Amino acid sequence: MDSKDIGKTEGEPPATEAHALGDTAWTLPEAMTGRASPSKAAVGDKPVFAYIASLPQPQRGIAEAVDALAVKTLTDLQRSVKWGMAYYGVGDGWCFSCGAFAGHVKLMFINGMVLEPVPPVTPIGMGRSTRGVELESVDDIDERQISAWMMQIASVPGVGGKKR
Repeated sequence: MDSKDIGKTEGEPPATEAHALGDTAWTLPEAMTGRASPSKAAVGDKPVFAYIASLPQPQRGIAEAVDALAVKTLTDLQRSVKWGMAYYGVGDGWCFSCGAFAGHVKLMFINGMVLEPVPPVTPIGMGRSTRGVELESVDDIDERQISAWMMQIASVPGVGGKKR
């Protein structure tokens, strides 16, 4: 099975007219349609690694790079899968999340309005103060800026945590 067959079943008609015109069209796995991933909520490294491994490319590569940058940037990093996305925290609270969608990965900083500079993307349905970036490729990752945001956000209270 190759990428054009992901999410399709045998004998299924083409998903769009583009297929009839010779362009490759395929049905996205449910995790990539904008709805929450079917990954079960679980605390720890293993569930996050499993979530990342379940993603198609290029989202998997982007999520792996974000995870590696978080490990390099923050000591005592904690991971969890919540609401179909990878969540990262330090201490008692969650600081940022990384979730894959069709065409990009959202890296969202909880309480991101306090960051300097404030990240450009305001997500829908993630809280009024959440801000982040949408990454379409590994090349979109500005390690210096994202690392600075990770360090800044780790110094303020996260969701579900106590003041730091």
